[in-house]
Amino acid sequence: MNPRRELYTLVGADLLSNLGTRISVVTIPWLVLETTGSPTRMGLVAAAETLPYMLSSALATPWADRFGVRRTAVTVDAASAAAMAVVALAPWLGFGALVALVAVAGGLRGIGDRVKHVMFKPAAERAGVPLIRLTSAYDGLVRGLMLFGAVLGGLLIDWVGVTRAIWIDSATFVVCALLIGLLVRPPAPANPAPRESYLRALRGGFGYLRSDRTLLTMLVAVSATNMFATASVAVWIPLWVSRVLGDPAGFGLVLGVFSGGALLGNLLFTVAGPRLPRRAMFALGLALSGAPRLVTLALTDRLAVVLTVTFVSGIAIATVNPLLGAALYERVPESLQTRVLGISGSVAFVGMPVGALVGGWSVAALGLSPALLVMAVTCLVLTVGPLLLPRSRADQPEPEPTVSTPA
Repeated sequence: MNPRRELYTLVGADLLSNLGTRISVVTIPWLVLETTGSPTRMGLVAAAETLPYMLSSALATPWADRFGVRRTAVTVDAASAAAMAVVALAPWLGFGALVALVAVAGGLRGIGDRVKHVMFKPAAERAGVPLIRLTSAYDGLVRGLMLFGAVLGGLLIDWVGVTRAIWIDSATFVVCALLIGLLVRPPAPANPAPRESYLRALRGGFGYLRSDRTLLTMLVAVSATNMFATASVAVWIPLWVSRVLGDPAGFGLVLGVFSGGALLGNLLFTVAGPRLPRRAMFALGLALSGAPRLVTLALTDRLAVVLTVTFVSGIAIATVNPLLGAALYERVPESLQTRVLGISGSVAFVGMPVGALVGGWSVAALGLSPALLVMAVTCLVLTVGPLLLPRSRADQPEPEPTVSTPA
């Protein structure tokens, strides 16, 4: 197969499984609501999916190295399809079975996402696509799917009912497994992962990440960014909208404007990213994407001002994930990519559940406006502060920006 076509197939398969995941974010809670009527159980099911996702992203990667990343991707996507198909029948099996099945599905998706991402680098190199351009375009497409998938999930429930909507979700994983199994043929790695015990392999991944201060600093900053983003969506923005606008539609408007800015930023960065200084763009993206939004919410009641700053922050955030992704692909040795990318995903996501707790606690303790100002300063310290520290001599220099695109 043409190398570019293979890359597009791989990315398309991954995006399709992402679409299925976004649909399930809507359909599974709705299934719980329809069958139990319990908000508490809705939260329990959401946690049952998220925690295994984070754990398997890191802890299952040594097995993926041993089994092979392509075979792992096909196997877990097929298993995800089966798990989601049975989830649709879970109301007849009982709530405990539903929780267990959702946990299995979350764990499968965690390792499935990581191994598909490991295949991106060799596919991009064979296709002559700069990694920073790939990671930026991919980040923009995923952000678009986050909006489209949630809307589609709601429409599917309305059109065909929640059970059939979950079966459609299951079908996306079947197609993903077929695309990778039939059309993606990555070459054997030049430096394969060594054959070693599970614990030794896992320690090797953690050990490498701990030794690379640049990557570790970037991951801590992204985790902190995710923490404040989650607190904003879960607590701060809804409270501001309720206090100032009194209209829930304003909440969707603020989130939509941020997503629109992020999509525009991804488009711009996909074109210009290879030519820009990476460390400076990463720091600038972190500085503009978090704290200014919080300060604006604290100091003004004018919706136009909030939307303007939110849009600019959305543009800025578009640099962060692509630069982290490119750094992981370029700095981590091929033999360690599966386990290090898996561990990195878990570290980046760990701030998200903490964020909801921080958001609620800060408002309860300080009030909304004081909490936003305090958290804006904290956001800057935790996200940009570590990047201002001098680099170690042992750190690898960042790659030079590329001026021309390989053919």
